Amino acid sequence: MAPVKLIEVARLRGLDRVAVTDHNTIAGALAAARLAPDLIIIGEEIKTTQGELLAYFVADEVPRGLTPEETIGRLRDQGAVISVAHPFDRDRNGSWTPEALAEILPLVDALEVFNARAVSMAPNQQAAEAARQAGLPGTAGSDAHSAGELGRARLVMPPFASPEEFQTALASATVRGQLSSPWVHAFSRWAVLRKATGWERPADGS
Repeated sequence: MAPVKLIEVARLRGLDRVAVTDHNTIAGALAAARLAPDLIIIGEEIKTTQGELLAYFVADEVPRGLTPEETIGRLRDQGAVISVAHPFDRDRNGSWTPEALAEILPLVDALEVFNARAVSMAPNQQAAEAARQAGLPGTAGSDAHSAGELGRARLVMPPFASPEEFQTALASATVRGQLSSPWVHAFSRWAVLRKATGWERPADGS
């Protein structure tokens, strides 16, 4: 989704802040933040050797393929807030084994307890229960790959202006969301094919 389109749709849907967490890059988030710094939180979804992590308020891109501990260490060094992406969604390559998840729970700030692209509510419910048992707050993600998905998942929370305030606000956040249609996965496969063949719109939306 082009940054201009993302910002336009977010404004229309009344979203106060949007975390852009592309896979293993912050380029798109940076482009969007330049256009709307009051709206965009620069984030990244990072594939580790065990599963995927979500990071918010990222200053320096973290590469994929590092161990969870190394990834978390690099994020800590830059003051990012760290969540675990869709930890129980076995339909994703980035899900976590119970053993790997247990090892990193003391090292992260939150768990993603609602992902709108889950094929059922079961993985979200598992994540919510795991967060409760670990005493961690929950994050929510639309996991939007298209404009139609933006805002499917939201957090209702107090205002914040820094990573520290964001982390504090998470403690009292309320998750709101609806699962996206299963057809969104077909859209994603089409987008991957389009990118592989070189038929893709420029990042500026022109």
